[in-house]
Amino acid sequence: MEIPGLNLPLEPLPAPLPMWRAKVDANQWLVAARTVAQAGGRLLALWGGDRSHEARTEWAVSAAYAAAEGLVWLDLSLGAGKAGYPSLAGLFPFAGRMQRAAADLLGIAARDAEDRRPWLNHGAWPQGYFPLRRDAASRSGAPDAHSVHDYEFVRVEGDGVHEIPVGPVHAGTIEPGHFRFSVVGEKVLRLEQRLGYTHKGIEQRFMGWAPMEGHRLAGRVCGDSTVAFAWAYCMALESAAGCEVPPRAQWLRALLLERERVANHLGDLGALGNDAALGFGLAQFSRLREDWLRLTHEAFGHRLGMDCAVPGGVAVDLGDARCSSLLSQCDAIEAEVRTLEKIYESHAGLQDRFATSGIVAPQLAAQLGLTGLAGRASGQRADLRCDQAWAPYDRLGVQMASHVNGDVAARVAVRFAETLESLRLIRELCRGLPQGAVRAPIGLPGRAAAGAGWIEGWRGEVFVALELGEEGGIRRCHCHDPSWQNWPVLEHAVIGNIVPDFPLINKSFNLSYSGHDL
Repeated sequence: MEIPGLNLPLEPLPAPLPMWRAKVDANQWLVAARTVAQAGGRLLALWGGDRSHEARTEWAVSAAYAAAEGLVWLDLSLGAGKAGYPSLAGLFPFAGRMQRAAADLLGIAARDAEDRRPWLNHGAWPQGYFPLRRDAASRSGAPDAHSVHDYEFVRVEGDGVHEIPVGPVHAGTIEPGHFRFSVVGEKVLRLEQRLGYTHKGIEQRFMGWAPMEGHRLAGRVCGDSTVAFAWAYCMALESAAGCEVPPRAQWLRALLLERERVANHLGDLGALGNDAALGFGLAQFSRLREDWLRLTHEAFGHRLGMDCAVPGGVAVDLGDARCSSLLSQCDAIEAEVRTLEKIYESHAGLQDRFATSGIVAPQLAAQLGLTGLAGRASGQRADLRCDQAWAPYDRLGVQMASHVNGDVAARVAVRFAETLESLRLIRELCRGLPQGAVRAPIGLPGRAAAGAGWIEGWRGEVFVALELGEEGGIRRCHCHDPSWQNWPVLEHAVIGNIVPDFPLINKSFNLSYSGHDL
């Protein structure tokens, strides 16, 4: 199958979703990006890899695009990487941070990039250390203090303008991130972020890992999206191995994914109420979320569903009695969520804080590439469960929730709508659960192979690109969280608002530090 305007030798990847892969040169790299952008497609991820052989050094940069027809994975070989590659930030603004991350991890640079500041390297690594190179030296040696002390934040000049630095250590149990506000009085003129303070080395750890165990590491990229990442990894491995997942396992995976979505929405709705001084909302939604997680633990053995999606299927099956418990809980939770939705909508103080705060207009959202839940609240109607429905979503008729106002109130409304829709989906999944096996054997190919996984997590599209080596281990595994797209948009959403509204606006996006900082 050919994608209109994309004249490339696309090789199909065996997967439940339409996916293709191709090698390109520098000119095709740019032409493909322009073609996708002009057609309204999206850049999903950009990453680098070391494909060196004994005889030569060969680095590559890769990009994954979401087109109307499916996913396209392109590879551009860079040789020893000295010449660099064409930047995509002019077409997809958020690509700039991914390019900076690739430069930190591998030493490859976008040759015409405007922003060359380090992103993941905060000076803890020795100078010249690139962790994803196969010949990477040990981390011994003096830290590169230059990366810490010479980071140049963009300054805003003018009468009465001052800066408020927040973080990276915060007054709560959240991960570190630095936010530099330029303000006049309490009005925000500009926000600049610096993240990557807790680089975990996950992508380096994948290299050489046993493919059949990789789902466990993928599921720990981000705890609140463990099902989405594990499923995406399993989809990639099953694609590379040509494994067909049993229908019952597909339905159980979807059940886990929807329970993950509900758990996160319940938590966010409570926290958003609390940030707007409605402690009652936090108390009620926290209670509902705790009940929800406890039953997930009883049914699947883990509160978050961790390690439940495994290569070939799932690790845990459900009996009729447990399905009945899940159905009963859906009925009870729905009644309370509908009541709380009416309370939120009728609470004047809450709506005064929600409405018109943190606006991202649809035009700006499209320009900046806002995706997932936040994107749908700003008129970007994209949801893999609808657009590229794979089993069992192709039989469930998912109703996409969306809004056009693009403010905190819109993001809250989308959360309520998605919670109720997920409850409906869970009922359908429990009632229609097919009989049969819950796991199929996987025969690893015994040669170099590749596969991709693409899942609609609760934040947005989770993507995993997996390459297996001839020696049987993982040669490269790149996990991508949609927060890469959305963190830069938050900088725009807060402009014109007052500083005290930032926690509320930030929480309405609820982006991932951990999923961003591999």
